[in-house]
Amino acid sequence: MKDKRPRVGLFVTCLVDMMRPSIGFAAVRLLESAGCIIEVPEAQTCCGQPAYNTGDRKTAADLALAVIAAFEPYDYVVAPSGSCGGMIARHYPLLFAEGSPERARAEAVAAKTHELISFLTDIMGVEGVDAAYSGKVTYHDSCSGLREMQVKAQPRRLLASVKGLELVEMGEPEICCGFGGTFCVKYPEISNDMVDKKVSDAEATGAGLLLAGDLGCLMNMAGKLKRRGSAMQARHVAEVLAGELAAPAIAEGED
Repeated sequence: MKDKRPRVGLFVTCLVDMMRPSIGFAAVRLLESAGCIIEVPEAQTCCGQPAYNTGDRKTAADLALAVIAAFEPYDYVVAPSGSCGGMIARHYPLLFAEGSPERARAEAVAAKTHELISFLTDIMGVEGVDAAYSGKVTYHDSCSGLREMQVKAQPRRLLASVKGLELVEMGEPEICCGFGGTFCVKYPEISNDMVDKKVSDAEATGAGLLLAGDLGCLMNMAGKLKRRGSAMQARHVAEVLAGELAAPAIAEGED
């Protein structure tokens, strides 16, 4: 009998692959617990967002075609990143001429691409997790996840099911941390001011743990926290939901 479980291609993302593989493993555990068959295509590469954001549409389109080819066979494409997920789901079709075969392929993959936590709740119907964390946490709404992938209530819903966890909201959880992909490279002084204000807001909650759904944001905020001598740690929300609390905090060198 054919296995009826959804076949999910996990888009790991460059930063998770190179900087924090534990996030990828946490994503696999959560997806498997939700009843999915998980595969990680070896042929996957960068989603092309850095090239896209800097105006190099040719390189972005070439990378997009490679990603599309790698993930076409799956029922769903899931990424532990609203940023990469947003690139595939919202921007891939715009890289190709309307009516072209490439546009059709991009639209098909875009339609089945989801951010990890929203996929668990909105598609797989997950209402809670079997995890525990003793203490206060706060949550940063990453720009792409919030605005492109409509991720807002979903992580909070699952965090509410974590035993012992208390979520304390920041004053402005939706304000950008200043990372913005290449923004922090192009405008470092503005970016530094933005992340300084963001971590001040996070520290004011009294939480010991700062959560988010994008590793780029986490690296930026963790670096600032480290340089300020703060005891607050930064983790991907998937690590907490999967019970992966043994993983080390993101270090300053990863900023």
